[in-house]
Amino acid sequence: MSRDTIFQKIRSALEPIKEKAAHPGFEEAMLISPVRTAGSPVEAFSRNFTTVNGRVMSTLEEVIDLLRAQNHQVGYCDPSLMETLGRPLADAGFEVRTEYCRENYDDYDFGITRATGGIAETGSIILDDAHTSDRLAALSPWVHIAVLSRAAIHPSVPAAIAHLGSSRNIIWVTGPSKTADVEGILIEGVHGPGEQIAFLVD
Repeated sequence: MSRDTIFQKIRSALEPIKEKAAHPGFEEAMLISPVRTAGSPVEAFSRNFTTVNGRVMSTLEEVIDLLRAQNHQVGYCDPSLMETLGRPLADAGFEVRTEYCRENYDDYDFGITRATGGIAETGSIILDDAHTSDRLAALSPWVHIAVLSRAAIHPSVPAAIAHLGSSRNIIWVTGPSKTADVEGILIEGVHGPGEQIAFLVD
């Protein structure tokens, strides 16, 4: 097989799907846990996100206290969030960069990016590459601060799926990165952030 043929097959595989398959038919109520979705979507999300060792915050003081307590000094901030979060953190003494240098990923203690949405039922954050300035800045620093609009929290998984859109790469983050060995010992922060923060905004 020639080099041109191989690359043509790769290019055609990357083209957007012209017509998505219809979602399978199901009764939504059969799939949703009434216990996990009790209360408002924000209340359920906060409860379930905390259960999986995520941290829900809504004030800059909470973020500053955490970063200082863990001695994190250098971080990345999505340029669109610089005025609301990045600049106040810089004024508080942190080094905040708006460009993420992939060659020096170990330099970043924290990353601040936008979350596209949240799922109350599972306590998950939705990261969509189409709306996230740099995916690696969300996945490689020890602390990831996902800025999440309360209005973008979906009550359930089916509701979130209905709003996915046509993005090619969407990640659901349910608390800090986790893994377990054969003895069942849970370790956090191995393949991604060890601290996952949902910073709720109106």
